[in-house]
Amino acid sequence: MVRAFAGGVLLLVTAAGSVPAQESSALAAERRAYADWLSTSTTSPLAAVAMHRLDGRVTLGPDTADIPLRGFGPAVVTERNGVVTFAGADGQSRPLPRGRPVALAPWTLQVLGSGSGSVLMVFGEPAGTPPGWYGMDPKLAFSGALEAPAKRERRRVLTLDGIEVEAETAGYIKIPLGPAGTRLLVMRMPVPGTEETELQVYFRDQTNDRGTYPAGRFVELTEAAGGGYSINFNRSRNPFCAYSSVYPCPVPWSGNAIPTPVEAGEKYLPTKSGS
Repeated sequence: MVRAFAGGVLLLVTAAGSVPAQESSALAAERRAYADWLSTSTTSPLAAVAMHRLDGRVTLGPDTADIPLRGFGPAVVTERNGVVTFAGADGQSRPLPRGRPVALAPWTLQVLGSGSGSVLMVFGEPAGTPPGWYGMDPKLAFSGALEAPAKRERRRVLTLDGIEVEAETAGYIKIPLGPAGTRLLVMRMPVPGTEETELQVYFRDQTNDRGTYPAGRFVELTEAAGGGYSINFNRSRNPFCAYSSVYPCPVPWSGNAIPTPVEAGEKYLPTKSGS
């Protein structure tokens, strides 16, 4: 997580020099854990069956339902005054706490988002291929300050998992990639279920559709030990729409195109999940 930053003037982002052995080991462990989560979790994007906006009432089960589910009796999910409930064929209601998966064999339901951005997710069994990764490249880890935006603006954007949130312009960070360097927009994104935020960059580069996901990838900024922030492209991740067509894809952020290949982080291996 990233705590609130003190806006400053960007001078220059310099290469971190090398990725220490302990950081390389931590990255490898992160990748193993992420691949394991994708392959086994009941809420993995590889298990996603449906995503439906909660606009008051969503039906499940029969072929005529909003979300048809084989072997699932007719059911209704409703949202009233922010409270979400599930009513099955027996007419009994039960709450669906936000963010908490609820097993209703053979499916798992989960309510994500808040307000007008609330969605109902349905998951089955994970099916598909976990991601591939580029090798660790210390030359693609940078650190520096943030250039404060001329005006802090709030806008509705899609997160990595396709959920619509209200994010804030955090500033810009310049990286030494491309003939004249590249200035990237950084957004402060809320962390669901908490009061925390993350600083994220949604970027495109010349590997898109040539080894990485066509719509781009996300990378998080973290606080650097000596002040400022670090951006390590070895931690770049695909949006969840790369794993399943159930998820809407974020629209590329204007200006966040790096005019050179960034061969670091997660690759793209097409799957049939969600089709």
